[in-house]
Amino acid sequence: MKKRIKVILADDHQMFLEGLHAMLSVVEDIHIVGMALNGNEVVNLLKVNDVDLVVTDISMPGMDGIALNTVIKKQYPHVKTLVLTTYSDPDKILKLVGSKANGYLLKNAEKDELLKAIFTITSGDNYFSKEVQEKYTASVFSTEQTSAGDPVLSKREKEILKYIAEEFTTPEIAEKLFISQYTVNTHRKNLISKLGVKNVAGLVKYAFQKGLA
Repeated sequence: MKKRIKVILADDHQMFLEGLHAMLSVVEDIHIVGMALNGNEVVNLLKVNDVDLVVTDISMPGMDGIALNTVIKKQYPHVKTLVLTTYSDPDKILKLVGSKANGYLLKNAEKDELLKAIFTITSGDNYFSKEVQEKYTASVFSTEQTSAGDPVLSKREKEILKYIAEEFTTPEIAEKLFISQYTVNTHRKNLISKLGVKNVAGLVKYAFQKGLA
């Protein structure tokens, strides 16, 4: 017997949530294990359910979709995430891509595309709608155009800065990037010097200002 995809749906609009449930619950390969009106409710559902995918909006009270995605990726790394929202703001897209969201789709998408996104993500690949891809590419290209005096960071420096902003410890960063703790500390010192900040708090502030975390 083919395993069905176990899904949690999250959105702060009850009517949209119920409509989404009605649409997906009739799909043979999908099993809706729960619905939530905010991120905190999703976390509670994850504690007691075996879940493959969380489909979530961004704007929700308490814990929003961006914060929820971060929690899921830290505490339930095997669970995939699909953002289904009206927001196409490049800053939000960058944050979610940076925190390893598996998909991003706008609510005006057709049912066929939603199902394609769900099956693509749960098969191991990511799925971002064409419009989202275009906005993401344009935003990334824009951030690469550094102004005079704006320091250019290497890929590794950006990775370490992102993890610092997400409150990972030195041992955790070293493990994730397969480098030594000494190397992490060296990069941290170099970043503080290069960015002209005084401490780690300054690095965190810079990361968020530049959309790197």
